[in-house]
Amino acid sequence: MHTVANDWHLWLAFFGTTIAVSFSPGAGAIQSLASGLNHGLLRAYWSIAGQEVALAFQLTLVAVGLGAVVSKSVVAFTVIKFIGVAYLLYLALRQWRASGGDLRQNMGGPPAKAGLPLLMRGFLVNATNPKSLVFYLAVLPQFVAPTAPLLPQYLVLGLTFIGVDIVVMGVYAGLATRLLRLLGARQQKLINRFFSGLFATAAVILASVRRAASA
Repeated sequence: MHTVANDWHLWLAFFGTTIAVSFSPGAGAIQSLASGLNHGLLRAYWSIAGQEVALAFQLTLVAVGLGAVVSKSVVAFTVIKFIGVAYLLYLALRQWRASGGDLRQNMGGPPAKAGLPLLMRGFLVNATNPKSLVFYLAVLPQFVAPTAPLLPQYLVLGLTFIGVDIVVMGVYAGLATRLLRLLGARQQKLINRFFSGLFATAAVILASVRRAASA
């Protein structure tokens, strides 16, 4: 039986899908860009690590069947969605209030400023986005053979998705870091406010997401 765990053609199809999804603009990409802009590439990986932990968590929910329950429950879906909306709006406000001069200072500041707070920020951005659950529920079944052992298949799918996403988010953070070096303090402040607008836009988009059953 052909499964994503033993069929290279099927795996390559999923790999291509994963690249397209990871590069598509979203809250995770905005968070990676903002982290690279404010903290530099190396420290941005704390945020990226948090995002990947959230992806692994959501993939686990889908694998054990809880993802379908959440996506079909009006209350659970709505609560998670609006926690995500509120958090993105908080990030928008935080980014708006950051001064341009803070950026280079953050890049050169002590590592303790980046670690756990950035990790949690990245985790919350992805974990409170039920749109990801809806996507996984729509796409993953196309690459899973239900009559074959499920654990190896979900492991391959999960490791592929997370591996690609780490690289892509690193590209976003790296681009933002390079951009920072070209900007003066005034331009940095304008870029901060631009990212604030992106977070706010992501919040509006997330607020409009509906459950798969009612879409």
